[in-house]
Amino acid sequence: MTAIDDLFAKLRREGRKAFMPFITAGDPNMDFTCKVVTLLDRLGCSMAEIGIPYSDPIADGPVIQASYTRALNKKLKLQQIFDGIGGIAPKVSLPLVSMVSYAIIHRIGPEKYIDQAKGAGFAGAIVPDLLVEESDALSRLCKQKDFNLIQLVTPTTPRERALKIAEQSTGFLYFVSVTGITGERSELPVDLVDRVSWLRERTPLPICIGFGISKPEHVKLLAPVSDGVIVGSAIVRMMENAGADEADALAKIETLVHSLTAAL
Repeated sequence: MTAIDDLFAKLRREGRKAFMPFITAGDPNMDFTCKVVTLLDRLGCSMAEIGIPYSDPIADGPVIQASYTRALNKKLKLQQIFDGIGGIAPKVSLPLVSMVSYAIIHRIGPEKYIDQAKGAGFAGAIVPDLLVEESDALSRLCKQKDFNLIQLVTPTTPRERALKIAEQSTGFLYFVSVTGITGERSELPVDLVDRVSWLRERTPLPICIGFGISKPEHVKLLAPVSDGVIVGSAIVRMMENAGADEADALAKIETLVHSLTAAL
């Protein structure tokens, strides 16, 4: 059992939903990343997703792409992320999961990545560009090392394939709410609740919904059919100017998190 498995078991016993913020590592620096993780823990967030900046993002919208570019322009290295997270992970209670391109995992080697990520305090990885048809080897390795491999279902995923992804994933299933890239939306698709409900009846795996979620109205809509909601761009946008005023950025993040968690 990983910290993520324990988290969802606890939430289900208590009849609660997960609130899972996404932040970009190293934007504007790892010291601020650690401050945000500490804040999210203090605010009672269920989990934090830490995005590993990558030069060729797969599904990230302009807000997260820009944050990756800012971090990479400062020559951020993967080891710096592991070192920074390794320093803060023992001090917080919320599980941490990395959002990482498979290209990075492949480059340094899957076993080495898992060992280093676990050593830093990550309980699992979301790998958005890993096809389920090509995930067997990494999935087996993750299970051997008690490390969750979280995969994504999108609005265009055929139902049979969605079931296969659910079988292959551990920790939770990441349900992408919209077709396209990450980013705040005014409205979510009208059939989203039905699509999640269909999958909800066919897998015991927790289902968490991300992409496009930024308002309490979104959270209220999705809470009845999901095990958690993921908010990324709305928070990353508030980190954009942290280099000029950290206290202001942290205060804005706190206000946003309060408004969204109150809707769960």
